[in-house]
Amino acid sequence: MELFQQIVEATVAGDQERCVALAQAVLDEGVDPLEAIEQGYTKGMAIVGDKFSRMEYYLPELIRCADAMKAAMDILKPHLGKGQNAGVPGTIVIGTIQGDLHDLGKNIVKTMLQAAGFTIHDLGCDVRVRSFIDKAEEQDADVIAASAILTTTMAYMPDLVNLLSDMNLRDRFKVMIGGAPVTPEYAEEAGTDGYGGNAAEAVETAKALVQSKKGGK
Repeated sequence: MELFQQIVEATVAGDQERCVALAQAVLDEGVDPLEAIEQGYTKGMAIVGDKFSRMEYYLPELIRCADAMKAAMDILKPHLGKGQNAGVPGTIVIGTIQGDLHDLGKNIVKTMLQAAGFTIHDLGCDVRVRSFIDKAEEQDADVIAASAILTTTMAYMPDLVNLLSDMNLRDRFKVMIGGAPVTPEYAEEAGTDGYGGNAAEAVETAKALVQSKKGGK
């Protein structure tokens, strides 16, 4: 559909005024809002994420595009039916793990997750393991996402999984981790549910985890 292609192009351009106008056009023309999100805005942000990973876009462009999409989402979300809302991403508690004060990567992932429609509760840097869990319980989150830039702070990641188990909450929350020193192998060894090598991969992992959780798998 031409309208969806226009949405993709406006999102990639980070044109907030155009993204909002096209969201209104979706409603005016009776187009399915969820389809517009999936075939337009989400596709556009996937291209943006790819450009960012290839360093064609930098953080200012990423944020501009995400803000444009979020402005359009504010218009479309109230018109999503109950059945459609089931397809909308869930709630994530995110933060940089205890002892680590680096948050650039975490902030990029947060921006991409918000653009994809997730509700994000950002705990910031140097987050104690118990604080992740307390916030996840408070917000009835689907996923706990922890990042680390230092190999020394990575050691707290298995502690997060172990504490959840000790509190009999392991089945309640999905856990995903990421950061420069983190590998898929380490994520598996730590007992987590998922890993994101970059922001775009983190979004896809989060979507898969929420889908599996809500599917009762």
